[in-house]
Amino acid sequence: MASTTFKKSSALRYFYRNKYLYLLLAPCVIYFLVFNYMPMYGLIIAFKDFKFSKGIMDSAWIGFQNFKYLFGLSDFYRVLWNSIFLSLLKLVICFPIPIILSLLLNEIPFFQFKRLSQTIIYLPYFISWVVIGGILVNLLSPSWGIINDVIKYFGGEPKFFLGSAKYFRGVVLISNIWKNAGWDTIIYLAAITSINPELYEAATIDGASRFQRILQITLPGIKTTIVILLLLTIGNIMNNGFEQFYVLQNTSNLQVSEVFETYTYKLGIINGRFSFATTVGLFSSTVGFVLLMLANSVAKLIGEEGIF
Repeated sequence: MASTTFKKSSALRYFYRNKYLYLLLAPCVIYFLVFNYMPMYGLIIAFKDFKFSKGIMDSAWIGFQNFKYLFGLSDFYRVLWNSIFLSLLKLVICFPIPIILSLLLNEIPFFQFKRLSQTIIYLPYFISWVVIGGILVNLLSPSWGIINDVIKYFGGEPKFFLGSAKYFRGVVLISNIWKNAGWDTIIYLAAITSINPELYEAATIDGASRFQRILQITLPGIKTTIVILLLLTIGNIMNNGFEQFYVLQNTSNLQVSEVFETYTYKLGIINGRFSFATTVGLFSSTVGFVLLMLANSVAKLIGEEGIF
């Protein structure tokens, strides 16, 4: 009993000593409670025949019927494949790009040029997908697009990039890199600044080249950050981004562009089938959670801390 009282008093003293830090943390905690945890109450809609007039609690309980209906749809497995395949492509192709960019930026010796380069690659992040979609439509248009003008100049045939399943995935990957890669370098550059400069000085004295310093010092120094962001990306593997796909999607590329976000919006939200929309969202979140747990376990097995 005395031990429990002592622990409580120690915890209270610790809390009081760091009260201003907890006060700064409070808005973030409140945000996640209001917008991330409280809405989880609505997950039971996936197991109900939800009617607005009856509300969540009074709507009829139908168990797993929504899930049976979802898995029985002819389009479900195509949408599942599109979502997973595009996420894997982003993981393999897009994820390393910010790491490479941060390494290159870190090696620039001229401060003004380095700052200008950072600003230029950060800017696309602040442009909405609606604007980027309009830019891509104009650039890739088979009639007046600059890209097709260049192709025709060299004797090629114009291509309808956004109307072809063959080219759509490439457009998605390139536009995703252009918009997000620069912003993601901020985290890696911050991690690089925490590396002890004396390590680089010692390596230089020992005759290590710039490339060797990157391999032996910089990359090991940011390895933990890379693993954590990789785990978060794997946990988010079922979320491809609604805005990007909805803006670039059309009837010609629907076979490869339909992902869970657009599928849920069309069948669930537009048609007013909120139980079905919640079912699709819950399925996607469950798959992401399982993958995150598996990836986190693998990270711990190879000696990393993981995210929990």
